[in-house]
Amino acid sequence: MSLAPDLVVAALLLALALHIAVVRDDRGAIVASVAFGLLLALGWTRLGSLDVAMTEAAIGGGVTGVLLLRAEAHLRLGKTRRGPIGSGSRAIAVIGCTMVTAALAVVVLSFPVPAPTLAPAAAAALPGTGLGNPVTGVLLAFRALDTLLEKVVLILALVGVWSLAPDDRWGGAPRLRPATVPEPLVTLAQALPPFGVLIAVYMFWVGADAPGGTFQAGTILAAMWLLVMLAGLRPAPRTGDQALRLILICGPALFLAIGLSGFVIAGSFLAYPESLAKPLIVCIEAVLTLSIGATLALLVAGPAQMAPGR
Repeated sequence: MSLAPDLVVAALLLALALHIAVVRDDRGAIVASVAFGLLLALGWTRLGSLDVAMTEAAIGGGVTGVLLLRAEAHLRLGKTRRGPIGSGSRAIAVIGCTMVTAALAVVVLSFPVPAPTLAPAAAAALPGTGLGNPVTGVLLAFRALDTLLEKVVLILALVGVWSLAPDDRWGGAPRLRPATVPEPLVTLAQALPPFGVLIAVYMFWVGADAPGGTFQAGTILAAMWLLVMLAGLRPAPRTGDQALRLILICGPALFLAIGLSGFVIAGSFLAYPESLAKPLIVCIEAVLTLSIGATLALLVAGPAQMAPGR
């Protein structure tokens, strides 16, 4: 395999990273960060890690970029005039970044050779789960507790975002629709969601045996929902809506319930009986896809800006 494409990707990643570090325009830095995430996804593809590549493109290059752009727009509206950053602050930032980089380099270079790995053990145990995708096996079987905690962290992050709403608007709805909606956006919001939902269902379904899974599928569902709300085809939901909150917690709740049932049916927490392992994991992923999609979309939508009665 030729190294030329890999060297080009690595050089572009370094150039983008340097640009992000030195550019003075916040929005320009965020756009460059989105490009960095998409290019990094290409790098993971070159390494053969398709699951990681899709997650990086969806989360690193997609949702994170939208969140940063919304935060930048919010800060720009209320920004007050500030003086230039002093040379002392710049020096402290440079020294701090250099120390972190050096520490990471020491850690990486200190890894034993060959590095310890549980990959052979995981591969040997994978047939017992009925899954063909080792990434899904690790996330939903061998390190299921980590995956469960990640979903709980998403819910806690959303609660934190909602808590930013003024008291009189708690339980109300975010305001996503711009004052003027471009006609191309409306057309896109009318045509794209059916295909997006179909792709999300496909990515969830094949995730048990091929690259794909809940995070990627949930991110696509979130993007489709946000597109519909931005175009004004559907209003943003009230954060106090009971059905919405049920969708948000049903994924982690089912995951936890099946994990607790493992004490009875398999002898330990988050253990699956071999005959039911794949159906249980697919069931968890199906419900988690809905919860993740709703959570990511509402994280982007932000706190309530309209009172509950409006």
